[in-house]
Amino acid sequence: MLKEGAKIAVKAGMDKRNIAVPDNGSIIETGRDIKILDKKVLTNYVFVDGSGIGDVGEVVLNDRKKMAESGIFVIVAVIDRKTGKVLGSPDIISRGFIYLKESKALLAETRKKLVGIIHKANSTNGAINWANMKDEIKSKLSDFFFSRTERRPIIIPVIIEV
Repeated sequence: MLKEGAKIAVKAGMDKRNIAVPDNGSIIETGRDIKILDKKVLTNYVFVDGSGIGDVGEVVLNDRKKMAESGIFVIVAVIDRKTGKVLGSPDIISRGFIYLKESKALLAETRKKLVGIIHKANSTNGAINWANMKDEIKSKLSDFFFSRTERRPIIIPVIIEV
């Protein structure tokens, strides 16, 4: 845009010595003539997100990029606190990954895989570390989805004990 503006200024009769087209961070010295110095100041991008300026971190931007590219997959499982078994069929929410109505076979396999992961974790005869179980679910389902779709959505497992 600066270059186009400079062309228009020249056509309008402005002297080229009075036109500067700097890069980001360039320092311009003014006086009788305009001079762009070799020295530059450090510049960075500033991200504007809603009403906040510059408060969007790298992690948030990476998550948004991943969601835009591969989608998000939320799976909610209700587990009996006494037996450690999954009650009912886990609920699934998918946004930007697969269309649920057209992927019934994949969803059935996913539910089966989730129940197997939870059952295996409960068969260790010890207290269940829910953080580790969620990590295991993310890891196994991520590999499973990649083998079927060649995409790795953000997976959010929600485990509810009753």
